[in-house]
Amino acid sequence: MRLAYRFAIASDKITADGVEVTGFPDLARRYRVSSVPKTVVGATGEFVGAQGESALLQHVLKAGAPVPPAGVAD
Repeated sequence: MRLAYRFAIASDKITADGVEVTGFPDLARRYRVSSVPKTVVGATGEFVGAQGESALLQHVLKAGAPVPPAGVAD
């Protein structure tokens, strides 16, 4: 969580929230939390377990990347 908060402090385009899922079972189901820590980045990015700064940054950059128009290759 500290790393996510550091990212949020560094950029006004990033927000970070920490949730104790035992107190919020509906959120745990919504985000399919089966073990912790689980990090959700954007609408589609997620990973379980502690990750380093570079791994989190890659997820954040991918989540913030513009979506190419249909039919356009990477």
